[in-house]
Amino acid sequence: MSVDVSTRIEMGVPRERVAAYAMDPENATSWYENIKSVKWQTPKPLTVGSRFEFVAQFLGRRLAYTYEVRQLVPETRYVMATAQGPFPMETTYEWEDTTAGGTRMTIRNRGEPSGFSKAAGPLMARAMRRANTKDLQRLKAILESTESRSVLNAT
Repeated sequence: MSVDVSTRIEMGVPRERVAAYAMDPENATSWYENIKSVKWQTPKPLTVGSRFEFVAQFLGRRLAYTYEVRQLVPETRYVMATAQGPFPMETTYEWEDTTAGGTRMTIRNRGEPSGFSKAAGPLMARAMRRANTKDLQRLKAILESTESRSVLNAT
């Protein structure tokens, strides 16, 4: 059974700021609860073909996996994928302007689990949706807090 989970949120921060922060792998540990560390495997800056390793804790298991950037459309769409491990996954971020001048961000995770992960597919999808919702709420809190400080400092 394949897993395909989309989660979205709106935040009162311009799209370019949201995209720049979310696309930077080094920020992942600040807003993804399950990601414990990030290590670049290719030289910076982030481009199509860049690779980085995440170490995460998910459903009580330690996971280490390497993502490779597959598509990068600045401030619009960012796709990264991994092929190794028991759960090959593609993660897509998309950003759209809201009518209020903020950003609507969508995270989509899709993959084809195998082995134990295959049997646990429905459980994994629910857990992913919960985790993504919390992660997007954390990202929103970080960026809106930073945005309000920037506005105050500008006045």
